[in-house]
Amino acid sequence: MRAALLLSVLLLVLPQCATAPSAPPREMVDPARPVLSLCGEPLGEIALSEEQRVEQTTKLEEARAELANDPSSVEAHIWVGRRLGYLWRYREAIAALTDAIERFPGDPRLYRHRGHRYLTIRELDRAVADLSHAAELMKGRADEVEPDGLPNAAGVPTSTLGSNIFYHLGLAHYLRGEFEAAEASYRRCLEYATTDDMWVATCDWLVMTLRRAGKEAAVREMLEAVGEDREILENHAYLDRLRMYQGRLEPEDLLSRGDGDLAIATYGYGVAEYWLSVGREEEALALMRRVTSGRYWPAFGYLAAEAELCRREGP
Repeated sequence: MRAALLLSVLLLVLPQCATAPSAPPREMVDPARPVLSLCGEPLGEIALSEEQRVEQTTKLEEARAELANDPSSVEAHIWVGRRLGYLWRYREAIAALTDAIERFPGDPRLYRHRGHRYLTIRELDRAVADLSHAAELMKGRADEVEPDGLPNAAGVPTSTLGSNIFYHLGLAHYLRGEFEAAEASYRRCLEYATTDDMWVATCDWLVMTLRRAGKEAAVREMLEAVGEDREILENHAYLDRLRMYQGRLEPEDLLSRGDGDLAIATYGYGVAEYWLSVGREEEALALMRRVTSGRYWPAFGYLAAEAELCRREGP
């Protein structure tokens, strides 16, 4: 009788254990450790303007006060991590989110934000682990609009939790050269894209992914879906890149738009990828070197250019 009871308990418990998502292992985070490029070279500090530093430091102090007032709030933990990131203190952001994950291991938002920061510091395996776990935790959960920490001019959020999980997971796979997995993630992201901003950003990376995989028919299908009437609040560069792939803008048009390091990273990588696809390899690689000679190394265009150069040229 007792043995039968134990067996029935095991039969109830084992299926749950088999299907429960397994969280990525905890790591000890050293905030003082420098960030290295994918080629193993130290990435320099990025100086904020005094106005930006004061503004973001004040907001970090406010976020910490909110957390001290309500340590049970997952949102308060997230905002401390996000505010540290806006001050370029990425390893501290990861440490803060890791502490929160120990308290709230079932919340996908924490893995989404930590996964993003692992991307920033070039720890791609950990980024994939976190974002894949976030995707598992999203199963059966309603999506939600994600508030912007750096709002656009209209003050309208353009993404959701689900879209950000799959967008960043797609990028992590893309950077590792895993284009089939990247395509699957970007297609899932499109299912969560509720705004034109999120749609065009995802479509842009999906087009580049499909080209890398040699799926030109799928590329044409995606470009036809871009259409004419896209209402863009902030992702104008991604729409410009799509228009270039369509032949409606010239590469030189994009390279003339903005002269800051972020603009060069965003437009430059898109143009470089386009040049690679049409056989202008030497010009493409030269442009990627220009992108990575800038200082805005958290930009996804910088990251992607760095990954390509490291694969081809090594340290």
